[in-house]
Amino acid sequence: MAFTFRQLQYFVAVAEQGTVSGAAHVMSISQSSITEAVKELEQDLGVQLFDRHPRGLAITQQGHQFLRHATKILSSVSEARQVFDTDPEMTKGTLQLGVTSLVAGYVLSDLLARYRRAFPGVEVSTIEDDGNYLEHLLVGGELDVAVVLLNNLRDRQALQVETLEMSPFSLWLPAGHELASQESITVEDIVGQPLIMLTTDEIEEATRKLLGVFGARPRVAFRTRSVEAVRSLVATGAGVAILPDMIYRPWSLEGDRIEARDVSASLPAINVGLVWRRGLSLSQPLKNFIALAQAQRTPRLR
Repeated sequence: MAFTFRQLQYFVAVAEQGTVSGAAHVMSISQSSITEAVKELEQDLGVQLFDRHPRGLAITQQGHQFLRHATKILSSVSEARQVFDTDPEMTKGTLQLGVTSLVAGYVLSDLLARYRRAFPGVEVSTIEDDGNYLEHLLVGGELDVAVVLLNNLRDRQALQVETLEMSPFSLWLPAGHELASQESITVEDIVGQPLIMLTTDEIEEATRKLLGVFGARPRVAFRTRSVEAVRSLVATGAGVAILPDMIYRPWSLEGDRIEARDVSASLPAINVGLVWRRGLSLSQPLKNFIALAQAQRTPRLR
């Protein structure tokens, strides 16, 4: 039996809410329907998507892998429906878009490609800059919307925020590193290592803040604005790195292996989202951009 669209919806709801009861409330359906749909989906895929415990459900590694595909399928269907709800040729105008450099390559590219396909009549103008300057442009009315890291927003009172993705931190290690064999990694383990610090997109500030919560001061061995430089330096043993999981890749440009270990239990996540001026009268191109981004939003797992 092939899985159904409805099963995917219920699965994503459970992954996002963390409980069957929460998913049932969101989907306005009985808990038994949610439970049965998830069980049938697991049987069809031949994997266990959730670990059951008294307080709810915890998504498994296989479940997390399937979640990425499920959300893409649901967002594609939503995009297709939107095309019929709004005639793309009748939707014209402009969209002034801002983005920070790290987000540009790992989040915006797919979103912007979907938007251009759905609304080819809209002229999109994009500027890449640091978060502080983009906030200034948003408040001043020079940008319609920006896709940024939300952790370091300064002027939250003046801005409307929509979270699209939560990316936990991973610890990047060279192959064979001593920490790779540990079952759990603490902040104390990390700060004892030479750290390769990425300075792009306020990641350094966010990392220092997060470690500072634990009273820890990192021992920085190298600072760089290049993600690829971080990969190469880590892979060759120059140090370790603490970076959002969304930018992890297992190989450097030279072909050396990079290991990643989950440290989400020790450090909070990075939030990526949309920001626009609070109280702004939304144009139709902006409404469509926000709706499309919401449709392909990655569920926020607990």
